Amino acid sequence: MPWICAGLCLDTNPRPLVMGVLNVTPDSFSDGGQFDDADRALAAAHAMIEAGADIIDVGGESSRPGSAPVPETEELRRVAPVLERLIPACPIPVSIDTSKPAVARRALQIGARIVNDVGAAEDPAMIQLLAEVPCGYVLMHRKGSPATMQAAPSYRDVVAEIHEFLSRRLGELARAGIDPARVALDPGFGFGKTWEHNRQILLHLPELATMGRPLLIGLSRKSFVGQITGDPPPHRTAGSLAAETLAMWLGAGIVRTHDVPSARRAAAAVAAIQTGSIPPIPPKPSH
Repeated sequence: MPWICAGLCLDTNPRPLVMGVLNVTPDSFSDGGQFDDADRALAAAHAMIEAGADIIDVGGESSRPGSAPVPETEELRRVAPVLERLIPACPIPVSIDTSKPAVARRALQIGARIVNDVGAAEDPAMIQLLAEVPCGYVLMHRKGSPATMQAAPSYRDVVAEIHEFLSRRLGELARAGIDPARVALDPGFGFGKTWEHNRQILLHLPELATMGRPLLIGLSRKSFVGQITGDPPPHRTAGSLAAETLAMWLGAGIVRTHDVPSARRAAAAVAAIQTGSIPPIPPKPSH
């Protein structure tokens, strides 16, 4: 199921792709403040590339539950210097994690190939930008805004409603001139969902895969995992990897993660078991 991103064909078969998280924010729920310095952010990005990341996802605004929106100028101040230094030296595609069209436009001008939008292109200016620039796009489901989304979310049938939403929005984007081959779909774990909603989404990923587009899942270090293990975000690696591996087995084509080395090995293991083909062991990086 190829994903076309600014002329680049990313293939999620046979191995799921690994998207490394690079938050250049002071307040993200898991790693806020760790990479808000450009030098530290670049070092983290290159470590993920060396560990086998397929995509680097750069974000300048936290979308954790209860977070307040960041002004456009501040988000640009955070991400632009990192993108300007990272992209020219980056051998893999870079994604911009934003719902602001102006931030997405600037990132694409610098050389990003993907827009990862938690806002599901609700802003008409985002749809216009996508119609102008042939980048890849991540269409995510959420219920409410980050500030309010975890205030007692409810669904009649969470999987059916997410399927209907993503299918409808995919059709609307196509009618606006955006090729569905450019779109990956994200069911939005933790964005307006209870623990049980998230569990149902995970177990029913094959039903969401029937829309014919790659599924991107973001479970890394989220409260869904913490409620199982009792660990704070920085210590949820094992639980996150278990959930990510199950998601890959059930059809996720892209895994967005804070722990690239483990996710990359898990993706290779899932592909090997499903295809019966043992991949060659990659050489260890030289230092």
